Amino acid sequence: MTNNYILYAVIVVIFIALYFIKSYLDSSGKIKKIFQYKRKDFFLTRAEHECYDALVAGVGGSCYVFAQVHLSSILDHRVAGQNTGAAFAHINQKSVDFLLCDKDYISPRLAIELDDRSHERPDRQARDHEVERIFRDAGLPLLRLENTGHFDPNELAQKVNALLAPNPAPESTTGLTVS
Repeated sequence: MTNNYILYAVIVVIFIALYFIKSYLDSSGKIKKIFQYKRKDFFLTRAEHECYDALVAGVGGSCYVFAQVHLSSILDHRVAGQNTGAAFAHINQKSVDFLLCDKDYISPRLAIELDDRSHERPDRQARDHEVERIFRDAGLPLLRLENTGHFDPNELAQKVNALLAPNPAPESTTGLTVS
């Protein structure tokens, strides 16, 4: 009688094990990748939050301020003559801390990187130089801000406005400005 209970218990354990094993396999019989996630308590670091608040106070009336924006959301990688898959992969995992967009069309106007001590590492400096090149080639200004622990909205507005100000029209040979 005891042997029968042991046999039933073993059969039940085997069926339960098979059920769980089957739930971890995809249709081809390979193990599914199952990852666990949890919500972060904060979207931005303390310094990023303080900078964000100062940006909104300084330029929020004229621009939308977005945080943690991936380069693939800002830049079009489909440029004639290049491997678009490789171009996308090159920017896909890179982001900027903030993006300012005009309020009429939500068009990107200025990217902002908040530099902390991690930007002193050689690997990070190489990444920063490449991001600067990418933005320069794309014709989108990039402002680098040092994380000093304090962000003045008026000072940020001046820096932003200096980069967003339209370039003066070139003068013609007659001394008149070209419109």
